[in-house]
Amino acid sequence: MMTAPAAHYLLFAEAAIEPNQGGSWRFVLENVATGESFSANDFEPIDCHERLELLAVVRGLEAIDHSARVTLVTKSRYVNRGLKRGLNDWRANGWQWERFGRVVPVRDHDLWKRVDRALNYHQVDCRLWQFAGEEEAEATAGMPEVESVVVARPRRGRFTLAAEGFRRATQAAATLGDAFRPSTLAAG
Repeated sequence: MMTAPAAHYLLFAEAAIEPNQGGSWRFVLENVATGESFSANDFEPIDCHERLELLAVVRGLEAIDHSARVTLVTKSRYVNRGLKRGLNDWRANGWQWERFGRVVPVRDHDLWKRVDRALNYHQVDCRLWQFAGEEEAEATAGMPEVESVVVARPRRGRFTLAAEGFRRATQAAATLGDAFRPSTLAAG
């Protein structure tokens, strides 16, 4: 009995804080084979940027209603490091870790548990995507942990989630998405 290979999705997630007002999160989910995409965003009364970025990832993973292979593209080192280095240890230690000689709950453990549940269904490969101006790109160019697609940060508008930022991110996503398409992989 043959089973169809799992669909492959690109998941782009980001967040932004508006001082003293909370923040916004957004994800864009694109099916690599078909090019169809879905996006969602919302405002939360949360003033922790890292929690909002993780929330965007959670919502994106939970939006996929079947097992899938997911390439997560995020600019969050917090999410990247949590997925690559922390999740297995946190799960094994009951979502607690030692901090300055005391055992304390893992920060954002409620969201990390949701990510962990999603990993029961999805195979996730996390890629760090550096949004930067030219001077910032040069400063991070030699860092081995950073895989970067450089997109100029919009200078006007209230925050990164402005329409111009999404337009540029969408263009970069299309370019990155082309690299993951099966026909491109076979030809390369």
